[in-house]
Amino acid sequence: MAKRSSVKQRATDGINPRQPCPCGSGKRYKACHGVSGGPVELPVARPLEGLAGECELIALREFVPSATAPLALAEPAEREITLATVLPMASAALVRADGSALIGLQVQTRSSDVSRDMARALRWALEASPGAVLPVVGPETDESPERERFQDLVDTSAPVEPTLHPDFSWWMPEGEEPTGDVALSLERANQAIMPTERIGPAAYWVDAGDRAHLRWVRPEPEEKLLLALARLSARGELGLGEGSRYAGSFRAHGLLVPVWDLDHDSHAREWTEPAAELGTRLEAALESLESEPLTSEERRARDGLIGRQVTIR
Repeated sequence: MAKRSSVKQRATDGINPRQPCPCGSGKRYKACHGVSGGPVELPVARPLEGLAGECELIALREFVPSATAPLALAEPAEREITLATVLPMASAALVRADGSALIGLQVQTRSSDVSRDMARALRWALEASPGAVLPVVGPETDESPERERFQDLVDTSAPVEPTLHPDFSWWMPEGEEPTGDVALSLERANQAIMPTERIGPAAYWVDAGDRAHLRWVRPEPEEKLLLALARLSARGELGLGEGSRYAGSFRAHGLLVPVWDLDHDSHAREWTEPAAELGTRLEAALESLESEPLTSEERRARDGLIGRQVTIR
């Protein structure tokens, strides 16, 4: 009886215990966030919403292997803060001997809101002593509704301008050689890196070994973007030209990331112009949705696109 009452208590706000969990896990609510002893708070669906650099941040957090980007804060600070995809030992943050700090994006999260985890790492980086390392973001103790979020600490209007690196040599300050666990971590990271180039805003060419991909984080609401993609698909305009194929899409932090398979023998720069042209067609398709509903053929194309989606939490 205790388990039943727990499920019933958690099935609030109209959530049916037998329906898919709103967190996107694919499990039923009663077997996920509605389970007895499970987390009460559902994950924030779009934690980085409101940031001008939202799409770039998602790319850096989810699939760009080695990159850094300066972070613009809401208030002036004595310390320079740099965002990084991965830090030594997968640390959440570190402060170098010169006082500059780096925030790791590809780290394990501890709360239902990625933005709050990032804010806690940033707050730590602003206050920690030189030479300190934050292995992981610790458990959250502040349960107030006004908990500090990443958007509270940074300039939300500032774009994120990443610099991509071919390896992780930037981990070490100039003239300093890695030793011990850091050296081992650096060696392993360099061995696992996939060549990646940015060929447009939040659009990344990735060499996955046997094939190449374009992964493009889009800012539009998922439903509207799917309609525009379906319109292009029905017209035969969804590719990037010869040697390309639309592969599907995945969801990451509330946004949709369309993916194209690309000819592995073509250089990344050869896809820059086709990607820009596709972006122009996509913008036109999005605009046309205001006055032209989908045709039956376009609706069938939309259903096919929906069948090729997955979710990354």
